[in-house]
Amino acid sequence: MPISSRPATAARFEKRVRRHADADAGRRNELIESLEKIFLAEGFSSLTVDEICRRLKCSKSTLYSIAGSREQIIQAVTRHFFARATTAIEAEVAQENDPGRRIIRYLDGVGTAMRRNSVAFYVDMVSYQPTADIYHLNSDAAARRVREFIEQGVESGAFRRANATLAAQAIALLIDGVQSGALLQATGLSAGEAFSELGELLVNGLSIRQ
Repeated sequence: MPISSRPATAARFEKRVRRHADADAGRRNELIESLEKIFLAEGFSSLTVDEICRRLKCSKSTLYSIAGSREQIIQAVTRHFFARATTAIEAEVAQENDPGRRIIRYLDGVGTAMRRNSVAFYVDMVSYQPTADIYHLNSDAAARRVREFIEQGVESGAFRRANATLAAQAIALLIDGVQSGALLQATGLSAGEAFSELGELLVNGLSIRQ
C-alpha cells in the first residue's frame, strides 16, 4: 500500500468507529428511555432481567450495554429520569425573570416531573437504598436551587431579607418531609402535588406586602 494512502485509510477507519459509537449511544439511550417508561409506570422491584429483555425485545448483552448489572441499570435509569427532568425545569425557569414566579415555576416543574411517578415506582425508589440516595441527592439540589432563587429575590428587593433565612431553612425541612414520606402521610398529598404546593406557599410568605 502506498504511504500516501495511509492517512485517508486511517480517516475512513476513524469515521466508521465514530459512526458505530454514535449508533451504540443512540441504541443505549433508546433502551434507557423505554425502561424509564416501564419503571415510572410499574416500578422496578419485580422486574427480572429476562422480563426486561422480553419487553424491550433485546438480548441480555444489549441490555447490559446500559450498565453491567441489573442494579446498575436501575440506578442508570433513575439518574436519567432526574437528569432529564432537571434540564427541562431549568429551561422553563430560564424564561422567567420575576423572582417569585421563578420559584413557583421551578417547584411546579419538580412537581410535574414527580407526578410522572406511579405509586409503585415511588415506593420502589425510596425503598431501594441506591435509588433513594439518588432521589435525596436531587432533592437536596432542588433545595439549594430554591435558596439561590430566594437570595436573588432578596437582592432585587422582591423578598423580605428578614424572612429569607427562615424560608430557606423551611424549604429544606419541607423537602426533607417529602423525601421521608412524613409530609405526604400527614397531608395526603403525592410527592408531585406537595412540590407544586410548596412554591405558592413559600412565595406568599416571602413577598413584600404593600
